[in-house]
Parts: sequence; C-alpha cells; structure tokens
Amino acid sequence: MTAFEGYPRLLGDVGATNARWVWQAAPSPTLPAPRTYRCDDFASIEALIDRCLADEAGAHPRSVAFGIATPVDGDQVAMTNRDWNFSIAGLQARLGAERCLVLNDFAALAAGLPGLRDADLRHLGGGPARAGAPRVVLGPGSGLGVAALVTADGGRETVVEGEGGHATLAPGDAREDALLARLRDTFGHVSAERALSGPGLVNLYRALCSLDGRMPDARTPAEVTARAQAGTDAACVEAMQHFTGLLGSVAGNLALAFGARAGVYLGGGIVPRLGSAFDALMFRARFEAKGRFAGYLQRIPTYLITAPAPALDGIARALDRR
Repeated sequence: MTAFEGYPRLLGDVGATNARWVWQAAPSPTLPAPRTYRCDDFASIEALIDRCLADEAGAHPRSVAFGIATPVDGDQVAMTNRDWNFSIAGLQARLGAERCLVLNDFAALAAGLPGLRDADLRHLGGGPARAGAPRVVLGPGSGLGVAALVTADGGRETVVEGEGGHATLAPGDAREDALLARLRDTFGHVSAERALSGPGLVNLYRALCSLDGRMPDARTPAEVTARAQAGTDAACVEAMQHFTGLLGSVAGNLALAFGARAGVYLGGGIVPRLGSAFDALMFRARFEAKGRFAGYLQRIPTYLITAPAPALDGIARALDRR
C-alpha cells in the first residue's frame, strides 16, 4: 500500500477522557478539523466508532487507524484507565475495512513530531536541536504517556513506544520525600503517573493537605488548577509547583535515557490548559538538575506542543508508512 491508497479513512486519537476523530476522504496536506467525543458517553470503542460513522452520514472507511491510551501488544487491546477492551482483527471485520491500525497514543504522537512547525511549538529553554538525534515526547492527561522517535540506519525514523509513565517516581527534596511517602501509603507503588496526570494533580493536592493536617475540598484537576491560578489556596499552589517540578525531573530522566539531543516535547491534554499555573522556569530548572550532567541537559531543547491535534497527524503518517 502506498501513501495514496486506502481512502476514505477514519483516523482517531482515543484517550481515557476524550476521543478525537477525523474523516479523511482523500489525500490532502492538512487534516480536517476533528470531531471530539466524551468517552463517558459510550460503553465501548465499537459504540464510539459507530457514532463517528453515523456523524459522517454512515460513511464506510477503507482504512481505520487510531492511537489509544494503553499498551498495544498483539490483537487484544485493554485500556489502562477505562473499562474498554477489543480485538483489532474483530474490529476490522466488524467495520469491513481493508486495514485497521491501532497504536499507543504517544507512539502516534511521536510519529507526528516531524510534521510540527515552529508555530506548533512553544520553546521552553535549551539550545538548538541536533539533527538526527533522538526525540522524546511525554505528556500528562488521564495518564502519563511517553514515547521516543529515533533515526535508524538509512535515515528512517522509528518510533520507540513504552510505558514510561509507570516507572517509579523519585523525589527531589525532603518535602517531596514526605509527599511521595503519603502517596505510597495510598497506592503502594508510586509511579510517575500517580502524580503527573489529571488524577495525579488531585493526588498531590490531597497528599499535601494530609501532610498539613487539613481536609481537602478541591475534587477535580480543574478545581485545583483554578485555585492555583488564583492563588487562593496554598495547597493547590504547592501541588502545581510539585507537578511542574516533578514533570521537569521526569523529562530530564528521559532525555538522559534516550540521549534526546533533538529535543524533549510536552504533549497531552493537561499542560496546555494550565496557563500561568505551569511554571516553565521551574520545569526547566528541574529538567537540568542532574548533577554532573547538568551541562549536557542545558543544551537539550524542550518544547510545549501547542498544535490542536498532533497525534492525528502522526496516525496519518503511520498509516501511510505501514
């Protein structure tokens, strides 16, 4: 199959909270604006796709491809943060499609990195990107996604996907030691995702309230964010500071692990919505705070992805190449 076959096609980016879908009738340099659906409104991925196709007047796709917020290893897919599971082959047969490609959502986002323009990015510090070096993308949403894009022999770019969001989270000082100890009391294993996600922001806030002997009364990430932005709740302000700092620390760890001298990119649904509550200077300071390798990290650029639906472009690119 070449890049110009398999149309019309349905392209999706499925998170635990929202799903975005695009109907692409024919090859085009840019994708149409996506439709957005709340995953809570559907009992299954099949029901969600049925609704998408109904909204396209019952159109029939030759190809279906989507990223989804869970590991994809074989035919059976079960979401980590939502009670959905399905067979890729069964979904393809149900839709009567010639192809059905399903990727981890951050693998799709990594595949889309080459298509990002300067206007799609906000530079958060560091030097120029080194051509041909690895790139890393991570981002908090309902969970914490991580992937990388590396250049293999012959210049072909290859996505490296994994579950870095479930790696153990390390504290940076005594206050974070105490904070993560409270999270450990609740969860046992404290992964990066337990703090660096929408639910994780609330976890941080509640743990801080527990440390300070007060009852928590903010229940959602939006409430914590609003109070942090307004400066009306000290625990919310501190939760956001730890969120920013820990995200920088994890991003620095990934930059070291991959040698990501072409850049580290922040995606996901949370950071772009934080506005002034996200402290880019604190993020960058913790990104670089790696002792003897601080100088190495000072040269690595970090970016916030501001494009509205970059994973959809990545899915389109992946479908073209497979």
